[in-house]
Amino acid sequence: MRKFILIICILTLFGCKTKNVNGKLIGKSIDTSKLSTEQESQKNKAYELGKRLLMTCNTSKFKPFNKSEATDKVIANSTEKKVKEIGAKYSLKYGHFKDLEFIEMIPNKTDNTNIFRFKALFDYDKANKELRVTMNAANKISGITTKDWKDEYQ
Repeated sequence: MRKFILIICILTLFGCKTKNVNGKLIGKSIDTSKLSTEQESQKNKAYELGKRLLMTCNTSKFKPFNKSEATDKVIANSTEKKVKEIGAKYSLKYGHFKDLEFIEMIPNKTDNTNIFRFKALFDYDKANKELRVTMNAANKISGITTKDWKDEYQ
């Protein structure tokens, strides 16, 4: 019986450790109820900025990010022309963008950022898209990507 309990304890310890994804130390995902106030404010900012980006699918108008919202790299990569092209493509393929649904926050221990995963909701049922917003310690977007939706973080 003691060996069984010891084995269960060891397996639990291994199950709770951080994992290495694409060369980055990724912590265990955190759901909405366990976010700190700082993480909650980052989540709200990530939601607002991500929604503003995807609303381009409906309106074809994009207000570029400023230096207080995003890093220079993100500002350079999210030009109005690129965002409008992607928005038009998504609008044709998936219909109108409705909203974002927060799924989880994943702390990235390698570069001290938080990755917020949102499920993008569109008119068509076949639209299974994910929006990932990476927020750095300065509370700025350091990365924003859309991917096909998968339940597991990869």
